[in-house]
Amino acid sequence: MTHALPKIAWIGLGIMGSPMSENLLKAGYDVTGHTLEQDKLDRLTAAGGTAASSVAEAVADADVIITMVPASPQVEAVAYGPGGILENARAGALLIDMSSITPLTSVGLAAAARDKGIRVLDAPVSGGEAGAIEAVLSIMVGGDQADFDEARPLFEALGRTVVRCGPHGSGQTVKAANQLIVAVNIQACAEAVVFLEKSGVDLAAALDVLAGGLAGSTVLTRKKDNFLRRDFRPGFRIDLHHKDMGIVTDAARTVGAALPVGAVVAQLVASLRAQGDGGLDHSALLRTVERLSGAGA
Repeated sequence: MTHALPKIAWIGLGIMGSPMSENLLKAGYDVTGHTLEQDKLDRLTAAGGTAASSVAEAVADADVIITMVPASPQVEAVAYGPGGILENARAGALLIDMSSITPLTSVGLAAAARDKGIRVLDAPVSGGEAGAIEAVLSIMVGGDQADFDEARPLFEALGRTVVRCGPHGSGQTVKAANQLIVAVNIQACAEAVVFLEKSGVDLAAALDVLAGGLAGSTVLTRKKDNFLRRDFRPGFRIDLHHKDMGIVTDAARTVGAALPVGAVVAQLVASLRAQGDGGLDHSALLRTVERLSGAGA
């Protein structure tokens, strides 16, 4: 007889959190969730989960607490204070933060949780909304090996590539590098799209052949239709990529790593956001190239 699956508390049911929590429900986990939007709580209960009216209520009986919120301030808001996770979770619980935040926030959270007898993993993900829905996320983890080993079955219900990268904060550092590569890749694809279109080439045919060669990438495969259809409904919002480019440029400066191309793309992301496109998918970097090229909106 196997042990009963751990009871899960899930905090944050957004574009990523909702499908991820549903994949845990499908895998047989008991999930109690809390988020700010009632319709997201209704979605969780419709999928077989339990809605909680507060963070404190959600985490009270949990063996594992998972947070999936936008940025460091939201992680701190749900973790700290009288209504937060650390004051209301039981000693021995495992807190897995799957948000993308600064490595320093993760290190600080792990230290504060240790004082309460709560173990922590930072476990940010890559793969976007599609990866979350399909349970094929790449999950980069920082924390103790024993805690990682305990959490592995849960991670494997959410993603395909699950790797412990080192101590607390390491997952966030690798995630920052991931976001650097993704942003530069989208920008390169966007420039190619405008160049191809202005040259009168069949864009769909061109992207198909590019995707099959050395220029091919997961970014190009996932975002090809966004480029072709100018469909910028958010899978991963520019606002969040802007936040992440701030994390990677700041962390790189701290360790003395130069990011010359990353810095330029960070400014292009910031420019897109300043023009009111922060709520669009990050493939909307195409809009900036179009504006610079005198094409499109």
